[in-house]
Order: sequence, then structure tokens, then C-alpha cells
Amino acid sequence: MAVAALKNGIVIDHIPCASLFKVVNLLGIEKMENNVTIGNNFDSGSMGKKGFIKIADVELPEETLNRIAVIAPNAVINIIRDYEVVNKHSVVLPENLIDIVKCNNPKCISNNEPMRTHFHVIDRATTTLRCHYCERLVAHDQISLK
Repeated sequence: MAVAALKNGIVIDHIPCASLFKVVNLLGIEKMENNVTIGNNFDSGSMGKKGFIKIADVELPEETLNRIAVIAPNAVINIIRDYEVVNKHSVVLPENLIDIVKCNNPKCISNNEPMRTHFHVIDRATTTLRCHYCERLVAHDQISLK
């Protein structure tokens, strides 16, 4: 199956199939008027199967890339200009996540006061986070984005 080349825009590649539609929702693709291609269950030498998202005529801010890193920590970002990849890099999970993840502890102050959430990345390989305020550990499968 052929996928049309992208003149200008971004390709988010190496998204785990189970996380693809979380990334789609995070990006708000249903509200975009840009050309978008979503591929799922494509063969990947390193992952077995993968998903990708191609969006024409857009670049994403760092905050959005940080959110993608929480959901798909091995995703690769390709910036395309004039049909050429001008920049290719993996998303990087920052050491601290400010106002990105919701604490799953209902008694945490961040859920009961008007304040920004703050998490420390404890383990990048497993995407394990610790709430700065209540110190609750949050595993990758328990993460809720704000």
C-alpha cells in the first residue's frame, strides 16, 4: 500500500499500536483542516508493528512533543520540507512534567487546589513518574494526561 509523500509537515513515527489513537486524540486531529494520514499495524523491524501520523503544513510545539513522549516514549519526529526530511529526532521525556499529567491520588493537593501538576520522571525505560506533591508513583499504564 502506498502512502502519499508529504511536501511540508511532520511525521510522527514508531508509535506503539496501542498508543496510536491516544496520540491522535492528544493532537486534536479531528479538529484539524490539514491533510492527515494515520497508519496503524505497519510492519516494523524494531517494534514488530507500529503506527504513524503524517500531518501536512504543521510543526508541533515542545509541550505537545513532551505529551507525546509520555504516551509513546520511543516515537520519532520527522520534520519535512519540500519532500525532504530536514530534522529527525526521537521524542525526549523531560525530567519534570509540569501541568501535563494528572495525579491519580484523589487526596493530592494538585487535585484539590488550583495549581499546576508536577511530576518527576523516575524511570524513562518504563515511563514511571512520581508526583512532586504527594510522591505517588504512577506507572505508564496509569498515566492520565491533563
